[in-house]
Amino acid sequence: MKSQVRVKSSSRRDKTILFYKPYGVLSQFTPEDGHACLSGFGLPKGVYPAGRLDLDSEGLLVLTDNGEFQHRLTDPRFEHSRAYWVQVENIPSEENLERLRKGVLLQEIRTKPASVRIIPEPDLPPRNPPIRFRRHIPTSWLEITLTEGRNRQVRRMTASVGHPTLRLVRVRVGDYRLSGLMPGEWRFV
Repeated sequence: MKSQVRVKSSSRRDKTILFYKPYGVLSQFTPEDGHACLSGFGLPKGVYPAGRLDLDSEGLLVLTDNGEFQHRLTDPRFEHSRAYWVQVENIPSEENLERLRKGVLLQEIRTKPASVRIIPEPDLPPRNPPIRFRRHIPTSWLEITLTEGRNRQVRRMTASVGHPTLRLVRVRVGDYRLSGLMPGEWRFV
């Protein structure tokens, strides 16, 4: 049964931060293989990511110093939704959108049902570096909302129905939204 617990910090002394993780930045405080990491953005000491975004994904990363809150936000049994704006190659058919909604097989395990819809191109800051432009292949934008978070799940889902992900931006985690932030910016909740 889906948990009805709201995602909130338990104390006013807790630090909870919303951060717009740029493309090409690791979701950790230690640099690795020459990649930038969270330590370069002036975040306060003692906060840690509640979840991850891949190096080639961008968007909302929630950080906190409250271990219980971090656990509640990331534990799959609480089924906190996460929404992504996803630029994909070509324009998905209604049949492929329905396959994504019902769940697709990834390594012999079916994903949970998801909310999936085509959206107009969102007003986002340019990605650095920009995605590769291909004149003869159109792109479209999807909003995909999941209640699970497997490794590279959105990318693997869209690829499984023939629409590789070109750009992926997480815009919501639970009740927290990315709005008002630019890549590399953060704010306290």
